[in-house]
Amino acid sequence: MGLGIRNMCIFLFVTVILPLMCYGEQIENSLYTRATYYGSPDCYGTPTGACGFGDYGRNVNGGKVSGVSKLYKNGTGCGACYQVRCKIPTHCNEEGTRIVVTDYGEGDRTDFILSTRAYSEMANPGLANELIALGVVDVEYRRIPCRYNGYNLMIQVHDKSDFPNYIAIMPLYQSGLSDITAAQIWQADCKEWRDMRRVFGGVYDYQNPPRGSLSFRLQTNLNGNTKWVEMLDILPQQWKVGVAYDTNIQLD
Repeated sequence: MGLGIRNMCIFLFVTVILPLMCYGEQIENSLYTRATYYGSPDCYGTPTGACGFGDYGRNVNGGKVSGVSKLYKNGTGCGACYQVRCKIPTHCNEEGTRIVVTDYGEGDRTDFILSTRAYSEMANPGLANELIALGVVDVEYRRIPCRYNGYNLMIQVHDKSDFPNYIAIMPLYQSGLSDITAAQIWQADCKEWRDMRRVFGGVYDYQNPPRGSLSFRLQTNLNGNTKWVEMLDILPQQWKVGVAYDTNIQLD
């Protein structure tokens, strides 16, 4: 009888307790909060997000995107990538989901309002609907580098631009871990960089831009270390509204 009880204890430890202990291991440098989701007919993101990304904000990263609250950081958090994992062993897998910040949003003490695609990806196989039914879950998260295979950093001319008198731009496919904290435009006749205004989210603008091809530089911040990244003659003389121009560079 004693041997039987011992074997049963070993069985329970291996099959029940040990898996729960393994699941409980934190993802490295993780923080804790809550997450919910927003619905959309096709489970992608929304083109009206606060970052100003438009359709890019719907489709980037396969539609696995999120609105955030304090991580929005007045717009400098736009384009950042995070790994998010829910904390219910019966419902949630160990990898969670990897998302791109494209919007601002507040929920019930939540920092992440995920697209349905991203929220469902946190679930164990066959349990996505059950996870969705919970509505809000505890999660752990960490900042991770953004990676876009086949894409360099792009500068898109925002739809509100008006050639040649007004230009608004937004950086797309922002790789690495850095935040973009400022943008400047090169004023060739004065031989100096001029500050652009952050309109909202990831959109910067400038009234009466220089004629000819346009050069920009972005200020990036990684753990308090800032630097400027120059992009010379990125936009042609006859730049077009709505077009994204390849910078041929990647951010760290």
